[in-house]
Amino acid sequence: MTELLYLRDAYLTDFTATVLATREGGIALDRTAFYPTGGGQAHDTGTLAGLAVTGVRKERDEDGTEHVWHTVEGGPLPAVGDTVEGTIDWERRHRLMRTHSALHVLCGVIWNEWRVPVTGGNMEPLSARMDFEFDPLPEGFGPRIEELVNAELAADRPIAVEFLPRDTAVQDEDLIRTKVNMIPESVTEIRIVDIVGLDKQADGGTHVRSTAEVGRIRVTKLENKGKGNKRVRLEVVDA
Repeated sequence: MTELLYLRDAYLTDFTATVLATREGGIALDRTAFYPTGGGQAHDTGTLAGLAVTGVRKERDEDGTEHVWHTVEGGPLPAVGDTVEGTIDWERRHRLMRTHSALHVLCGVIWNEWRVPVTGGNMEPLSARMDFEFDPLPEGFGPRIEELVNAELAADRPIAVEFLPRDTAVQDEDLIRTKVNMIPESVTEIRIVDIVGLDKQADGGTHVRSTAEVGRIRVTKLENKGKGNKRVRLEVVDA
């Protein structure tokens, strides 16, 4: 199984690893700081063994072992067993970190104000959408939620990461904030992202260290995605 370095240090940009396997245009490593597409968050880019990383994805082998595959281009692949260096595109990573943390603040505000669960979401650097089980949206929701979220961002709340045994985590309804718990049964340790005093939930993505690092958000659009499902689109801007 590939060790996921970003789970414990989202600010790690350079690392070394051993090549476990290769295929046309792809490399699997024993450890990686590259975030793979998943959980609504886009993958990282950067360089690996001097090659451009254009895609990152988790894949499960027939025996159930999970590896992270890096799609690369720009030259010949390293050999299995080689030690290689990887570098994350920090500007893209940090924009994704800011965006993901902003979504957690949005989620926390909505949960605390209305006890409404998330039904889906997706993000790119500095823009995102998140769906909630509203029917209908409260009056004046757009301006109100923008005001509340930006107040929490300006409060400079610390954002901490901890790990809990699965049995402990799943007993706390507040930690599994999506409408459906999609954490695989094979996951025995749950990573918790805690925006101290606001929001605490299970999550595997990359985040900044404090809410002030996010900047501000602008709600760009509200959409009706069907009965009981409303979409909030936002962008992240500098404070």
